[in-house]
Amino acid sequence: MSLQFHSTLADLKIWGATSAGFSFVISYESPNGPGLHGRVGYLASWRALYNGRSAIRITGSPFKTFDEAEAACTEMLKHLTNDN
Repeated sequence: MSLQFHSTLADLKIWGATSAGFSFVISYESPNGPGLHGRVGYLASWRALYNGRSAIRITGSPFKTFDEAEAACTEMLKHLTNDN
């Protein structure tokens, strides 16, 4: 199972993907400048698509690179779908 991330907002660095009933979001944050403010790095989170609950941050966030965040999302999807 793989996730295909796509940019969701042109002005902000936010990417999203869905698979197997789960939604994953990666956002780039920094303490200064435009966009989302937080610790520098790529924050990865997930939530079930249809239960109306808040997103859950993936352990290890923020990541140094987008690729690390994407890999963490893929591993979480495997865990959530018991596809280890």
